[in-house]
Amino acid sequence: MITVWGRATSLNVQYVMWAIAELGLAHERLDVGGPFGGNNTPDYLAMNPNGLVPVVRDKDTILWESAAVVRYLGAAYGQESFWPKDPLARAALDKWAEWIKTTFAPTLLPQVFWQLLLKPENRDEKVLAGGMAKLKQLAPMIDARLSEAPYLGGQDICFADIIVGAPLYRYFTLDFERAATPSLDAYYRRLTHRPAYARHVMVSYESMRQT
Repeated sequence: MITVWGRATSLNVQYVMWAIAELGLAHERLDVGGPFGGNNTPDYLAMNPNGLVPVVRDKDTILWESAAVVRYLGAAYGQESFWPKDPLARAALDKWAEWIKTTFAPTLLPQVFWQLLLKPENRDEKVLAGGMAKLKQLAPMIDARLSEAPYLGGQDICFADIIVGAPLYRYFTLDFERAATPSLDAYYRRLTHRPAYARHVMVSYESMRQT
């Protein structure tokens, strides 16, 4: 049994929960963080000194950092299609997972997502405009890659799809002008038809909107 500490609305928790569900692993998730609190207690900080979610326990080992957890789950439980054994084949996928984490998401989340969740009068319009312009440059890059096959790894979903695909729910459901990306659009639609994605990633973020 894998235990996950973290709230369902956290994107970082969603990476882990989606991977667990795709791999069919027995698990339990405990609401921690955000309105639930509990992530600054001595017991929690003993597991993760950062006080962030998620924290994952598998067997007797505690893990944190969502992308690292997804990679661990792939290595421990994934079949070849999910976690290629060949290092070069895996690296060709992993570079896109890193790109989303280091380039796309740092533009999408603070500059666009969180700005759009503020009341209009509280937004930094310069930051928002810059973020939207940057996303118009970035999205065609992953669009070109996804024109090659239904998923990053080919015909089947892989660990990199988990890391790339999770932020797309916020990207596609926010109300802003996006670049024309037919392959990325089709990829996102395929993800929304996956039960594990629908359950663990397509989670309303309205509770985080400023009222």
